[in-house]
Amino acid sequence: MKILIINGPNLNLIGKREPEIYGNQSMEDFFAELKNHFKNMEIDYYQSNWEGEMIDRIQKDDFDALIINPGAFSHYSYAIADCLKNIKKPKIEVHISNIYQREEFRQKSVTAAYTDAVLSGFGLKGYFLAIQNLLS
Repeated sequence: MKILIINGPNLNLIGKREPEIYGNQSMEDFFAELKNHFKNMEIDYYQSNWEGEMIDRIQKDDFDALIINPGAFSHYSYAIADCLKNIKKPKIEVHISNIYQREEFRQKSVTAAYTDAVLSGFGLKGYFLAIQNLLS
């Protein structure tokens, strides 16, 4: 199984940005741990601060399952939502923080309706849980 993990805007700063919310570990270090733990599968990671680049990457359609953290795009990107709607593969939306404990505008995800599940508030472990779910 080939899993694509996509992170949206500002998530390239994980480990530096608001450590009280996102923790101290970089996504690169965590991704290395994921790959080491799930050695029998191919996991690709992509991050972009640009909505269109994220859509282009998803539309490459070179994966078996998708884990996406659209970041702020979760709350207003109907373009990413439409893209997800048209991908007929397993999809899980992950949020590092519990979006329901944050500002009101962050508590609604327009992209979540087009995924199979949402994990919110588990920290980086949410990506690990998403992979475990895809394997079950």
